[in-house]
Amino acid sequence: MFNRILIANRGEIAVRIIRAAHELGVEAVAVYSTADKDSKHVRMADHAVCIGKPSPAESYLNIPRLIAAAEVTDADAIHPGYGFLAENAHFAEVCRDCNIEFIGPSAKAMALLGDKVSCKQLAIANKVPTSPGSKGAVEDEKTGLKIARDIGYPVMIKAASGGGGRGMRVAHNDGSLVSGIKQASQEAKAAFGDCTVYIEKFIEHARHVEVQVLGDKHGNVVHLWERDCTMQRRKQKLIEEAPCPVLNDEERKKLCTAAAKMCKAAGYYTAGTVEFLMDGDKNFYLMEVNTRVQVEHPVTEMITGVDIVKQTIRVAAGLELPFKQKDIKINGHAMECRINAEDPAMNFAPCAGLIESFNPPGGPGVRIDTHAHAGYRIPPNYDSMIGKLITHAPDRQQAITRMLRALAEFEIAPTKTTIPLHTRLLKNGSFLSNDTDINFVERLLGL
Repeated sequence: MFNRILIANRGEIAVRIIRAAHELGVEAVAVYSTADKDSKHVRMADHAVCIGKPSPAESYLNIPRLIAAAEVTDADAIHPGYGFLAENAHFAEVCRDCNIEFIGPSAKAMALLGDKVSCKQLAIANKVPTSPGSKGAVEDEKTGLKIARDIGYPVMIKAASGGGGRGMRVAHNDGSLVSGIKQASQEAKAAFGDCTVYIEKFIEHARHVEVQVLGDKHGNVVHLWERDCTMQRRKQKLIEEAPCPVLNDEERKKLCTAAAKMCKAAGYYTAGTVEFLMDGDKNFYLMEVNTRVQVEHPVTEMITGVDIVKQTIRVAAGLELPFKQKDIKINGHAMECRINAEDPAMNFAPCAGLIESFNPPGGPGVRIDTHAHAGYRIPPNYDSMIGKLITHAPDRQQAITRMLRALAEFEIAPTKTTIPLHTRLLKNGSFLSNDTDINFVERLLGL
């Protein structure tokens, strides 16, 4: 096991990793920008190093400064969390070249699965369901038009790198395809430094279902069942739950087994997520693979009892997974609401500034993962998420009831948050009856 790890991140995920490290008897090194000098993760860590100004490019994305911080504090390994450099294969290589273990997959597996074109080709080779579309990158408009006409409109244009909804466009005809390829390519180039795009059949009225996987360096790969992330706005998830409420045991096993098989074929180790779209007939189509810990990992932890973050550290240290597939059972139902410092009434405008009052809920089956507190000043430089509220109960309805109770208890002032939106969604009849798709929230809000 490592003696000391550096967390190349901030906010609630940095706090989460520090807690996992301490429970394993490992010291934690926090890095922080000048905007985060008073943050909770800085106070919780055993050591802390300032790595630059608030801009991510000058701090959390600055590889030389992160490596220097690890070297000066004698850190054995670096945990990237999610976002920032978590899926950057070059960063993983640099860490290992400097004899610092990267707590994540191999650079080879990260590059293979992180590129959506090569990922899709691997899926096809391993009989994992994929959407009809281009087998590789779309090099020009002529090729794109032929593919779109062959599979039929509407189609989705996607960036080969990155995620989060950037570099994606839906095309309903030749004209929108040509302009969409250009726009998606330009956006992908700006966001990810890679203008490569590909085309797939657009799955209308789809649900978003993803499978949590864990692998170790000894060739063992297991799945921890699936999550449903259908409730989202502009490709950003709002509410996640596990297990998926519309699958039966046979469908669930088939999906999760396929995801684990694909990751094993890639030589994958650590935590990862295989994401699928599911149509109205419960046909699944691979979307992408996230080669990191997901924001919504707590709902899986709640139904399986597996500490996913601890396992990423153990795996990186060379230890085998302490369980087999047959040991991983589903216990009850869990739900997560992302609490963002945004004002839904003002087109989700970010609400940076001082939190004067912060009283999180508690009680049976309630978990809160956050770095926020009374007196915390939310910086304007980063993602607006200030916490994740998770509930666990014997079944879905009780998990929803518990979440509504917890949301009602949660006091954050004067900061505007997404709590009122979550309450509205959880009471919606379509949500309660599982009659939703990935565009449901936008239709409901008239976006």
